[in-house]
Amino acid sequence: MSRFRSSVAALIAGASLVACRERSDPVTFAIQADRFDGAEWSEPVNLGPVVNSGFVDANASLSSNGHALYFISTRPGGFGNNDIWMSERQCLACPWEAPVNLGAVINTNAIEASPTVSDDGQLLFFYSAKSGGFGSSDIYVSQRISTSAAGDVWGPPVNLGPDVNTAAAEQGSYYVKVSGEANASVYFNRPSPGGSTDIYKVFVSHDGVPLGPAVLVPELSDPTGFDQKVSVSTDGHELFLASIRDGGLGSFDIYRLTRQSISDPWSAPEHLDAPINTPDIDSQPVLSRDGRTLIFTSIRAGGYGLQDLWISTRRPGDGQ
Repeated sequence: MSRFRSSVAALIAGASLVACRERSDPVTFAIQADRFDGAEWSEPVNLGPVVNSGFVDANASLSSNGHALYFISTRPGGFGNNDIWMSERQCLACPWEAPVNLGAVINTNAIEASPTVSDDGQLLFFYSAKSGGFGSSDIYVSQRISTSAAGDVWGPPVNLGPDVNTAAAEQGSYYVKVSGEANASVYFNRPSPGGSTDIYKVFVSHDGVPLGPAVLVPELSDPTGFDQKVSVSTDGHELFLASIRDGGLGSFDIYRLTRQSISDPWSAPEHLDAPINTPDIDSQPVLSRDGRTLIFTSIRAGGYGLQDLWISTRRPGDGQ
């Protein structure tokens, strides 16, 4: 099997005491997406051989303060298939430390992927292909029981139930609490009977319980494409989407959408050209809470394994 095909399969299947305390505290940034209109992304930089390995490393999520990176990996030391791992750093300019597997409560010998953490660090959403769900993969949530220098303890994952999960495969989970909305949201993808894969959204309570049935987000869903994963700014005015659709470079590409208010529909997707997208896979974007940093999965040249995590930064646009 070629590197491209194996990487696509993996993408579709699959992301100190002071520092630990900080990870549990929510961090709020008063950002506005239009500050970045006209801003250019820097040349992406590989996150390096501590985070990345000779295996699949992908599908990342950042804690609200940017000190913890959750991602999936097939590296040795896991429980099989994709496992969820976590790396910490002591400050935003500090290096990432050796990743730690989240353990047998979260990971199984099936696929676990798309980790995403609530702003207060108490909830971990992800999808799993383990048995006992509604379909081939379901979205779950786990509550953090404790945090210490010895590591985090997570409670047993709870299936989000029939308001979210179906007999189809639910994947690509992403949590966001948008300013101006009463409740947080979880976005995810689900295949349609017509053969596309579309983006859905469900509001959740402070405990991660769905507050009603998930709904399709039409402006994010191409009826003939594969819409995989979103990342939404905290002001709700900017969204990054990974998708295979017409107008791309042939595989998963990253797109940007904007809106003037949270009550408006999203704009048409804007394809991010070089240096973000390449003819190779560029996917699974995650935007930092301050809107300046984008981490994503890529198989571009210069990596360490089948898929690596890369980072790009930007500054507010001209005149901002």
